[in-house]
Amino acid sequence: MSEWLALTIIVAATTGVVLLLALLRRRHTDQPDDPSETPDVIEYMTMMLGVVYAIVLGLAIAGVWEARGEAEAWVQQEAQALHEMDERAAVFPPDVRDAIRADIHAYVAYASGDEWGELREEGQLTPEGDRLLGDLRATVTDREPETVREVESYQGLIDQAATVADARSGRVQAAEPTMPVEVWIGLLTGAAVVVGMVFALQIQRSARELVLAGLFSAMIAFLLFLVWHFDAPYARALGDSATEPYALLFPGIAAD
Repeated sequence: MSEWLALTIIVAATTGVVLLLALLRRRHTDQPDDPSETPDVIEYMTMMLGVVYAIVLGLAIAGVWEARGEAEAWVQQEAQALHEMDERAAVFPPDVRDAIRADIHAYVAYASGDEWGELREEGQLTPEGDRLLGDLRATVTDREPETVREVESYQGLIDQAATVADARSGRVQAAEPTMPVEVWIGLLTGAAVVVGMVFALQIQRSARELVLAGLFSAMIAFLLFLVWHFDAPYARALGDSATEPYALLFPGIAAD
């Protein structure tokens, strides 16, 4: 099922449940409620609960959005460092140059292909990816530079290889959910409380009040969906565009 179809169903179901409860509550009440009899303290508490929940929900969205940006940055950093290594290898003799580039291309193809599926589904990297990166670093360090140009490029290759390793570690950390279970419990409980306060305010069956109650519930459901969507950057938020930096810098090598 498409995530956006799931969102549509969730929003529609949430709105429908709230409206149905409002209508059933009104129908099974012997005497009509008078909203003017709602104590001022309940209105004040409802307002404060809404404000506090909005702040918490806003912080949650900001947190998962920032995590999404970091996840994207790690991929860009890794792809750029590998591309820089590919370019710097040009100053070495053909056999060394070709060996370095072959290891780079093998790592790019695997990291953006088979290993990427593992990262999306399981949130972890594979030993094969570690081995390919180790082979690349070993190929770089196996030969001592002989000319001034090789010395300059050699140090750059070492630095960029370290950057790749750092970005690789960052990728696996970014794949982990940002929101812990305790936060999700708080967000869902808060949503139930805030929506439930609509009934404490003795909502009537007028079209205006029902529409506002439905829109309010739909907005909360949509914002919670956004938090869930961005909480797994590689699996959901970035989608197929996550490996785009590899494809741009290594066309024909990186997995589609």
